[in-house]
Amino acid sequence: MEEREGEALRWDGLCSRDAAARAAALDSIGQTVLRRSETIAPVSAVPSPRAADGFPLPAARDGLSAVLARLLMLSKRCPFPDVREKSEAILSEVQELGVRIPRPLGHGPSRFIPEKETVQVGSEDAMMHALFAESFATLGRLDNVTLVMVFHPQYLESFLKTQHYLLQMDGPLPLHYRHYIGIMAAARHRCSYLVNLHVNDFLHVGGDPKWLNGLENAPQKLQNLGELNKMLAHRPWLITKEHIEQLLKTEENSWSLAELIHAVVLLTHYHSLASFTFGCGISPEIDCEGGHTFRPPSVSNYCMCDITNGYHGVDDIHASPAAGIPVKSVCEVEALMEKMKQLQECREEEEASQEEMATRFEREKRESMFVCSSEEEELAPARDVSRHFEDTSYGYKDFSRHGMHVPTFRVQDYSWEDHGYSLVNRLYPDVGQLLDEKFHIAYNLTYNTMATHKDVDTSMLRRAIWNYIHCMFGIRYDDYDYGEINQLLDRSFKVYIKTVVCTPEKTTKRMYDSFWRQFEHSEKVHVNLLLVEARMQAELLYALRAITRYMT
Repeated sequence: MEEREGEALRWDGLCSRDAAARAAALDSIGQTVLRRSETIAPVSAVPSPRAADGFPLPAARDGLSAVLARLLMLSKRCPFPDVREKSEAILSEVQELGVRIPRPLGHGPSRFIPEKETVQVGSEDAMMHALFAESFATLGRLDNVTLVMVFHPQYLESFLKTQHYLLQMDGPLPLHYRHYIGIMAAARHRCSYLVNLHVNDFLHVGGDPKWLNGLENAPQKLQNLGELNKMLAHRPWLITKEHIEQLLKTEENSWSLAELIHAVVLLTHYHSLASFTFGCGISPEIDCEGGHTFRPPSVSNYCMCDITNGYHGVDDIHASPAAGIPVKSVCEVEALMEKMKQLQECREEEEASQEEMATRFEREKRESMFVCSSEEEELAPARDVSRHFEDTSYGYKDFSRHGMHVPTFRVQDYSWEDHGYSLVNRLYPDVGQLLDEKFHIAYNLTYNTMATHKDVDTSMLRRAIWNYIHCMFGIRYDDYDYGEINQLLDRSFKVYIKTVVCTPEKTTKRMYDSFWRQFEHSEKVHVNLLLVEARMQAELLYALRAITRYMT
């Protein structure tokens, strides 16, 4: 354990903004890696019956394989050029000793977006570089979520600031609890990508490895949070003040109000981040399971072992979003713009009555139940993470299935702006402000473009997407005409939205490709930001309303 802690300190030195400190850390890491490599080089040079397993056995035993994978990640993903170059040089020296080094699997941070269309580390502009450096300095990594979110730097800055505050700044919960709650939340959607990241972070801040064997090994206090985690992720409309009371009044394992607010914000943050991860096809991190291999490239550039890790070859990854677009969709953007124009004219000519608006909401809510995908596309295999939560069969259910009726949640009676914001800020200072800023940036973000068209007011479209998500959760805005949703969102788009928001683990590349086929990838990522924030706010509204009712 001592050696491991020493190693962590050396890695941490790479996060310094001081070039001299990074150079010292790199020298120390390089010497250690080469020393270990020299001890196994003669063995690894002899053909081994286990060579097909991906790396020489001595390297695996010595923990060298994980170190080499991390160096590979740094050589590709570190925002500091000196670290990238030195990491690559260390790997080359190791290879010259006869030790097999890893190579990345897949191409780029997303399985859905061609790598050449994402920001390349090392070629980013000054604003993006500042965000990358900040992310690397605080997290010790530049993760794939960041590399996809950076399509929208203004949002990314707010997202990183909020996440940093939730995980690392002063707050009611200890650091290891925060990461464990992140694991619990991500596991509800079987999001092994986020689970992997937070398992590492949990151990890094001193978390007990035994907790990772299953939720039943965690403290009873965290186990008690399982029910709220389950309902928030899949059926938040079922949360009542009784659920809150149970958590706050459980004798020795009780939560304080401030702790519970912190936990609720973390749970909703990671449920919605799981939606983004699946919705944008985020690839495994290079140094995590499925992100690299020690096997040499095959003649065809990939082999069956790569396919099992989610890499399906260059053609699959680099397929253009516009490839194979049917002729009828060529005018998709123009048709959508024309509908927006017509709806605007209708708004100005006549306004529907309150009764008609209510009817349209109920119709849209009812119809959203029947929006589902008919495809059975095989999903990328993922590590089983079910041990981190209970009741694995519990999932999303539409409101009125089996005759169950859930009352409509009227925003006029309980809203984020008038109620939720102040409650969060009172019990967990500054977080209400950070969340509010993030919600507003996502909702109002616009470049006044649609595909190749410029000077377009997209507010109507953004509002339709946001309100459709809230409609799926039973949340109604009295002043919104829900008839607009059917005009602006076609079936393939609704299927994508509902899947990403309600059952993100079922999202496929085909779903991503099938909506808005003429639009840029950055615009599809923008859609995902709306999905993330609308979902998070919907979950928060139900939880905070229950907490408010308990308090009154």
